[in-house]
Amino acid sequence: MFRFYYVVITGMPLIIFYIVVMTVYALHPEKYDENKCYALAQKLIGLVKKRGRISTKVYGTENLPQRGGYVMYSNHQGKYDALGIMAAHNQPCSVVMDYERSRMPGTTQFISLIRGKRLKKNDLRQQVKMMAELAGEVREGRRFLIFPEGGYENNHNEMQEFHAGSFKCVQRAKCPIVPVAIWDSYKAFEGMSLKKVVTQVHFLPVIPYDEYEGMNTRQIGELVKERIRECMKTIQQEENV
Repeated sequence: MFRFYYVVITGMPLIIFYIVVMTVYALHPEKYDENKCYALAQKLIGLVKKRGRISTKVYGTENLPQRGGYVMYSNHQGKYDALGIMAAHNQPCSVVMDYERSRMPGTTQFISLIRGKRLKKNDLRQQVKMMAELAGEVREGRRFLIFPEGGYENNHNEMQEFHAGSFKCVQRAKCPIVPVAIWDSYKAFEGMSLKKVVTQVHFLPVIPYDEYEGMNTRQIGELVKERIRECMKTIQQEENV
């Protein structure tokens, strides 16, 4: 966490400035559309990467659909995960985040900026409503990032169980699924060093609706998880050569 606190403490003046800017952007959607908001988000992510000495290798951008909405599902490793994926994703996208984590100073303004969704883990009614809203927005062309593992404590480059409920939105939206594999992302904000860190983001081939039509949410989750697991296994084999 040393790197995370270093970025926050040394960048405090900029953080305060951009909290104000993000708030203004979020409060005036008629003036700042999704493209402008996402451009600001990517600028902020770039500042975090530079100050934290973090770089990310990106693979598979050719797999991303050029039109229409879709949902990306990624393994989860730490606080940098969403930032690394969004930095690599040129088209505007948003994220689904735990409600409690999203209320932290700076984070709440960022989630509002990108028009993200906040999930209350202990409120089933809110979850159902939120997933329905998300599905509707995806049908209208928006793109979202979801971490179906939920938490990320001690995950590192290992995968945990996927929560089946995370896949209800794609069932309703009948949209493409983009599996995303991240590697070494946990190193960005873990440990006590400021040594340069390199993470990886892999956008995997799309899973079209035709491929998961008729599956239940648990089966869809296993399908996505297996695609990510295969990619991670390949990365590990290449690193061991």
